[in-house]
Amino acid sequence: MTIAKKKSSTQILKKSNTTSRRKPARVKTLYSQDELKEIFRRFSIQRPEPKGELEHSNPFTLVVAVALSAQATDVGVNRATRGLFEVADTPEKMLELGEERLIGYIKTIGLYRNKAKNVIALSQMLIDDFGGEVPRTREELILLPGVGRKTANVVMSMAFGVPTLAVDTHVFRIANRLCLAPGKTPDEVEDRLVRIIPDEYLFHAHHWLILHGRYCCKARKPECERCVIADLCKSPEKTCDIPAPLVELPAQLTGE
Repeated sequence: MTIAKKKSSTQILKKSNTTSRRKPARVKTLYSQDELKEIFRRFSIQRPEPKGELEHSNPFTLVVAVALSAQATDVGVNRATRGLFEVADTPEKMLELGEERLIGYIKTIGLYRNKAKNVIALSQMLIDDFGGEVPRTREELILLPGVGRKTANVVMSMAFGVPTLAVDTHVFRIANRLCLAPGKTPDEVEDRLVRIIPDEYLFHAHHWLILHGRYCCKARKPECERCVIADLCKSPEKTCDIPAPLVELPAQLTGE
């Protein structure tokens, strides 16, 4: 009886998530539908195939990399995981490595002791509860130790091709600074962004917003003169109204 009840609630959640994404965009935003389409059209020209910057070789290494990236840079995580994933790229190998040896690989990353415990624990759960495979649904992913909604959304998008939107520090800043989808929490921003982003651009929107925030609309000093949407931007902080030339960026500038 308990198992049947859990399946039923998961199905309801999935249906609820799907339905909410299809609702009309009744969200407070300063941008018209035409402006929103133009913003993401320009992002799509600038970065036709945006990619995440965390190095990984399969869904498991992606889960681990994203879990390790909390309060750390992608560069720092990649530096640590290159050696780690050579010896432990499956849950079984990670358990065989063990927590202490894992720490040896990731000790340059902030909160490494707590993260090491989570990686070992999630590896064990994957084996015990999911047959050693990374689950595909958000409801199951967030059951894993150290995996929250943002990590789950990243894995769903990058590993399984599900059009989700993970709100990290860059996306949160962009959504509020540009008055695009202002919100007080990442969940609030995610809900609003998903409702206003045109369907045809939703799959890559996560990476476009991250890369725009990381390399152009920076936290301390936005480089408005390099912004391809400067004319559309409604941020009170912007210092330029003339958009930068709209050209596809070389691979080295897209984080690949």
